[in-house]
Amino acid sequence: MVKIFIGGLADNIQEMDLAIFVSLHGKIETIKVVRDRATGKCKGYAFIELLSLADAKNIISMLNGETFKGNVITVKLCEEEAPKKTFKPKPSGQSQGQNVKNKRPRVQR
Repeated sequence: MVKIFIGGLADNIQEMDLAIFVSLHGKIETIKVVRDRATGKCKGYAFIELLSLADAKNIISMLNGETFKGNVITVKLCEEEAPKKTFKPKPSGQSQGQNVKNKRPRVQR
């Protein structure tokens, strides 16, 4: 999947309006308008996922800098997210050649 960012959206934007506007230039898989939890108003940006990089490039070239609902929008390809680090415990014991410090037992007070 290819993800694009759309910024500069009005606070009263609806997903369907944005989907119709963007889908004229490429096939949309998912759309996520980012909203304020308290008010439900759009924070001014959205993310759209597409299957094709060609569709993403077409949408970017056609819509970046255009006016939508009275606002000039920014459309760009999202940066690849760094993979999330997962916790991997270090192997314990002397067999791994590591110095293992013995912890003192906790004292109940």
